[in-house]
Amino acid sequence: MKNGWADLNRRIIECEKCPRLRNHCRLIAKEKRAAYRDHGYWGRAVPNFGSQRATLLIVGLAPGAHGANRTGRMFTGDRSGDWLYRALHRAGFANQGTSTNMDDGLKLINCAITSVCHCAPPDNQPTIEEQSNCSTFLAETFERCRPSVIVALGGLAWVSTVAQLTMMEWLPELRPRPKFGHGAELKLSRGRRLLGSYHPSQQNTFTGRLTEPMLDAVFLRARELLE
Repeated sequence: MKNGWADLNRRIIECEKCPRLRNHCRLIAKEKRAAYRDHGYWGRAVPNFGSQRATLLIVGLAPGAHGANRTGRMFTGDRSGDWLYRALHRAGFANQGTSTNMDDGLKLINCAITSVCHCAPPDNQPTIEEQSNCSTFLAETFERCRPSVIVALGGLAWVSTVAQLTMMEWLPELRPRPKFGHGAELKLSRGRRLLGSYHPSQQNTFTGRLTEPMLDAVFLRARELLE
């Protein structure tokens, strides 16, 4: 099973299903942001982070152009990651609250992180076709990890997660589809739960739409459900 997780991550890194996204990753890695001109960029699809045995699975939208696309690890090297890992640390799902690069000592505790798309999209907006192309990886991540609690960060991650869980029959076919909202909670099969959270993007955190206590509440609820 462990080798299966490693093989999944290898196939994610090598995937060429979305040429527009792959070309964008390479372009960003070549042009770089001025603050990171001396940094080597990953510039490829970013694999899942964490253990297959994790009972908490976090689903984001896609790697940040100068965050995960630079460092090669989910939510690492940008302000969204700063918010996320501080919250995970406070809830006991990470050994530290900082995430700067793959050699910084960060370890997740009973937690894994994936995304709808594994390549950084232009303007943070993957097309429907690109989301569909990556959906096989999302489905396989659910199947291999089989988490007890899933946290979807943002509306697009929520919609993609609900669609996958419905196809896997973890969630009944519901009409209308369950609405996304911060703190939304859905009961899934076998006692599993899906939680919704606003994405810790700068657009949300700078405007106060998402505060640290709000993000903490979601992961404390995840902890409560797991315990």
